[in-house]
Amino acid sequence: MSRISLEFEHIVRAQAPELPLPGEGNTWERFEALSSWAAKDLSLGRLAEGHVDALAILAEAGLEVADPRATYGVWAARSGSAVTMARREDDGWRISGQKAFCSGSALIDRALVTAESADGYRLFDIAVSDQVTRALPDSWVAVGMADSQSETLEFGGPLVPVDREVGAPGFYLERPGFWFGGVGVAACWYGGAVGLVEHLVKTLDPTSTDLVLAALGQAVAHVQGMRHVLHDAAGEIDADPADMQGAAQQRALVVRHAVHHAASEVLALVAAAGGARPLCHDREQAQRAADLYVYLAQHHGPQDAALLGRLALDGGAWN
Repeated sequence: MSRISLEFEHIVRAQAPELPLPGEGNTWERFEALSSWAAKDLSLGRLAEGHVDALAILAEAGLEVADPRATYGVWAARSGSAVTMARREDDGWRISGQKAFCSGSALIDRALVTAESADGYRLFDIAVSDQVTRALPDSWVAVGMADSQSETLEFGGPLVPVDREVGAPGFYLERPGFWFGGVGVAACWYGGAVGLVEHLVKTLDPTSTDLVLAALGQAVAHVQGMRHVLHDAAGEIDADPADMQGAAQQRALVVRHAVHHAASEVLALVAAAGGARPLCHDREQAQRAADLYVYLAQHHGPQDAALLGRLALDGGAWN
């Protein structure tokens, strides 16, 4: 087994079962765990985030995990070129088609998979070995986040029905936890930035110039700012776990925007402080930078900003 798969298995067995669910009163502990895994390795953080998010989704649906020993992921990407369909047959639901960005494609046992159906957007709990017919060749050739194994997968064929539905049509997107999970992803972005800055601090020459120290200082300020934003968000989630105030969506969009901007600045500042040498000669730091760049690229920045603008114009609180 690879180092990543071994560390992922350790998290699943030893740490994930004890992790607080979002809104249970200790969401900051959850975000700290996500960020610490990501600071160690962003691909590891992505896999761990998928597993614990799946456990939270099942709990929100009032379901137990199908197998307590299983490693889980959440495969919910939507794209015009890779569509996943679900249809109800006499013996149960069957899924077919393709799904892009299936992190842990060759590592996890089970996945929560979204699919389009005649009665709406549905979520299913599947055994990967029963439902995946193949991974599309060269569908994950990334250098950044390479170890997340986020391939495009194909479903269907003469296989067994899916194990079970998770919630009603629309459940995946309409629950408060969807937005809590979005903040959890931002905690992973923050962790990736922490890892970059920690490594920079360890390797910088103590006699560095003021310009180098200024870049480092700005990076540290951005890291601390992200921490405060996430800490405040965790407290707000715990104060309103059912989203009775209807603030979860706006909060998640604001936090993700703020953390994405700060983490992007950290990428540039670490390069300014360290120069090209660590990004070319230090494999660990080069991988951290490539991983964070790719992970941040999943952010739908302009679309989310436009939605925030619409919420503000429609009378949503914004200050």
